[in-house]
Amino acid sequence: MTTDTNLKAANADTAWQDDVRAGVRHVRDLASLPLSPAERSAAQEGATRHKVRAPKAYLDLIDWNDPADPIRAQVIPSPDELVETEGELDDPIADHHFSPVPRLTHRHADRVLLFPTYQCAVYCRFCFRKESLTSIGRGYTREALEEAFAYIDAHTEIREVILTGGDPLSLPDKALAEIRARIETIAHVRLLRIHTRVPVVLPSRITPGLVGALQGRLMVTVVTHFNHAREITPATELACRTMRQAGFVLLNQSVLLKGVNDTVEVLEELCRELMYRLGVKPYYLHHGDLARGMAHRRTTIAEGQALAGALRARLSGICNPVYVLDLPEGGGKVPLGPCHIEGQDGRDWRIRGQDGEVRVYREVVG
Repeated sequence: MTTDTNLKAANADTAWQDDVRAGVRHVRDLASLPLSPAERSAAQEGATRHKVRAPKAYLDLIDWNDPADPIRAQVIPSPDELVETEGELDDPIADHHFSPVPRLTHRHADRVLLFPTYQCAVYCRFCFRKESLTSIGRGYTREALEEAFAYIDAHTEIREVILTGGDPLSLPDKALAEIRARIETIAHVRLLRIHTRVPVVLPSRITPGLVGALQGRLMVTVVTHFNHAREITPATELACRTMRQAGFVLLNQSVLLKGVNDTVEVLEELCRELMYRLGVKPYYLHHGDLARGMAHRRTTIAEGQALAGALRARLSGICNPVYVLDLPEGGGKVPLGPCHIEGQDGRDWRIRGQDGEVRVYREVVG
């Protein structure tokens, strides 16, 4: 029985690699997809500016008969990406400006971004780091992170280390265990946060070995990236349950994308299923960053505010994400949700309720 259990665990720890190999890993692999010659040519043209990659499990969710399929729109290149609009940026949130040492960004006092790899399990067409991921292309080595670890060690105000990239969960278990163990030696760090699309696009990667590699002294928060309820499957449900049962806190950040999730019905279903089915708290709904070639996927801020207001009226508070804009030049994330304050006169505030009626609220303070 023990041998059978060990064999199943070993198979689980490697099955995800077959999923990656069977998917799209290079522009030439687009030829294997059920695209018309015109669609294939358009996709290959779009792929000239940004890497293309998607595991088979994620590609299997696409309805190839629907040119506007929301999953297809996220990973299959489009010639629209070649159209650059004035104001778009190579580094939309100024990662590089706030990088005192390689592979680390320190924008906020108590937390840092750590980039153990610049490779991903999937390359999202709307990625705000698409320029870095395409040009850098470096994977993980222990030596590459030593200067970053020394920086964290020297800055005692740092409480959180956020693994991002690239996708940290695309790394082998051994590498993840090494990174976690090294961070744990830094006494003032209390929480390890992981930003990842792996539970969405490659749920078979969430194995007992991966979970074990991340468990230790630190609190662990995993921030997933579901954008549409169609991405929620029995496999993603199992992956999230595995992480919850390991004691990890699960949050989700979505990107508001025109033609993918820019209706209240789509967002409502996504947020409900995240919380009620997966046990993942909707955390942020991001306004589209100023990544190059993505004007065709960005909504206006006013449209996003209207959607956020409609969600607030329809959903439980625990199911509501905060609609935010990550400001250029390192200004950080700021809430953009609709303001319910209509005006103020001394201690009297005029506030619009969820029912649309404006009421006067008088402050009572000592």
